[in-house]
Amino acid sequence: MKSNSPYPIHTETGRRLMEMFELMLEHFGPQNWWPADGELEMMVGAVLTQNTNWKNVEKALRSLKDGGYLSLEGLDGLPAEELAQLIRPAGYYNIKAKRLKNLLRFLMDQYGSDLSLFLQDATRSLREGLLSVKGIGPETADSILLYAAHRPVFVIDAYTYRILYRHDMADDQAGYEELQDLFMDHLPEDAPLFNEFHALIVKTGKHYCKKRPLCAKCPLEAWRME
Repeated sequence: MKSNSPYPIHTETGRRLMEMFELMLEHFGPQNWWPADGELEMMVGAVLTQNTNWKNVEKALRSLKDGGYLSLEGLDGLPAEELAQLIRPAGYYNIKAKRLKNLLRFLMDQYGSDLSLFLQDATRSLREGLLSVKGIGPETADSILLYAAHRPVFVIDAYTYRILYRHDMADDQAGYEELQDLFMDHLPEDAPLFNEFHALIVKTGKHYCKKRPLCAKCPLEAWRME
């Protein structure tokens, strides 16, 4: 398949990745991610979506919204036990309540509860800071960077690994940073592209590239080594 990418691509790996992107985009259309109202909701959602699906996260976010707690002040004023009950639909609610409290403390201590200061900070500083928060790993930190701060940082998840492994783009020992470099070293540093790309990977993984794959109907069935 010949790529019709409008982006400057200079490597064979980059060309293959853009073919992957175009096949998914043609099949699914734009995903318009992240499905949240504002940066704080997106950040909270990134923590809540750990080890659960988005429908459960939406229920938890709705509980916070309905109670008037979806603000830095509102969340900070909630005791951890009450926060845990409000986010119960997201699963692992006691653990996630603690992680949200840790994230809030980081924002308050480092940025004086001013979310705009956080969003304006340098990408490296933001990532290092987020990874210093207990309970925030690379996938959650990079989701916040990409979707809330609009930085060109590619998010790697289980779907990404599965798709790349099954198409001989990664081996079974590949780690997070190695897979992230695969995208960031061969594609333009473009946050909207990374945003759409990751969203399409999630869509493909959920519907087709499951543990028991549905290859015949998958948009990536045509994605082959040349």
